[in-house]
Amino acid sequence: MTTSTTHAIAELDAGETAQAFEVMRELRPHLTDADEFVELVRAQRREGYRLVVSYDESGRVVSLAGFRHLTSLYAGSHLYIDDLSTLPSARGKGHAGALLRWVDDEARRLGCVGVHLDSGTARHDAHRLYLASGFVIPAFHFAKSL
Repeated sequence: MTTSTTHAIAELDAGETAQAFEVMRELRPHLTDADEFVELVRAQRREGYRLVVSYDESGRVVSLAGFRHLTSLYAGSHLYIDDLSTLPSARGKGHAGALLRWVDDEARRLGCVGVHLDSGTARHDAHRLYLASGFVIPAFHFAKSL
């Protein structure tokens, strides 16, 4: 576990995944079963997904970042943040910013050239955090359901 100012941050291993369920539900409310969440993360881990969390003073997980190390033609070697979520009671206390700094440090350690993420269009508070953290908006993301 590392401490960033007053934020205790640690990467969860497979046996600790369930600790992040409550926080992930804030971002992904369609996830309603903790065991199913653990199984989905287990499948993602096989594809390189990693989960890092921030704890409050009582040791409770209050924020998380789920990410993968990818290489693509458009971005080269980079970390892609799939999930960034904070419990409402912990928002505005620096947890998400501390996790973004941790991910930046991990990207540098791995020799990545950048960090990427997508964010829902209505998540204005998150957008302010991303822009203040050095992210730019270089493109639109398009999706199609089949």
